[in-house]
Amino acid sequence: MDKSEAREAAFARRKLAHEAGIATTRYLADVLAGYRRAPLAGYMAMRTEIDPTTAMEEAAGHGPVGVPVIMGAGLPLRFRRWVPGCAMVRGTFGAQIPETGDWMTPEIVIVPLVAFDRSGGRLGYGGGFYDRTLQQLRALRPTLAIGFAYAGQEDAALPLEPTDQPLDLIVTEVGVIKPT
Repeated sequence: MDKSEAREAAFARRKLAHEAGIATTRYLADVLAGYRRAPLAGYMAMRTEIDPTTAMEEAAGHGPVGVPVIMGAGLPLRFRRWVPGCAMVRGTFGAQIPETGDWMTPEIVIVPLVAFDRSGGRLGYGGGFYDRTLQQLRALRPTLAIGFAYAGQEDAALPLEPTDQPLDLIVTEVGVIKPT
């Protein structure tokens, strides 16, 4: 199966999980509690993505939190400081981003995804933004990549490429997966 076909199947599984209304950030908040004060990047959920906002709000009480800003095609993401209730505007591809704020460099990145496997593989939207960003961040210092997804987004046969950056943890609404 190629990446296009894998994405199509994964989007359908994610939509079913999203419509079931089973999203919770309990496990994500538990994981983040072990990293208080570490600079963290989350994301503002779009479409049927599982929403990390509640865990991000809790983390913002203990350290800096940012959200990704797409700077252009083929470029790594940058992260703008986010606080609960800050003014947001529509960014590239419709993602909400803080209207103003300082740039920050995260040590932990909560990564949205379309599908994942138990070895830490991740299938994204196809733009390579998170792969480029994680590669750049990891070249500077250890960076923890936490995939956040519905359990139903798991796929044992992802079509991965050498440039795909692995996830260090995967958190779902039913628990935490440590890649093997």
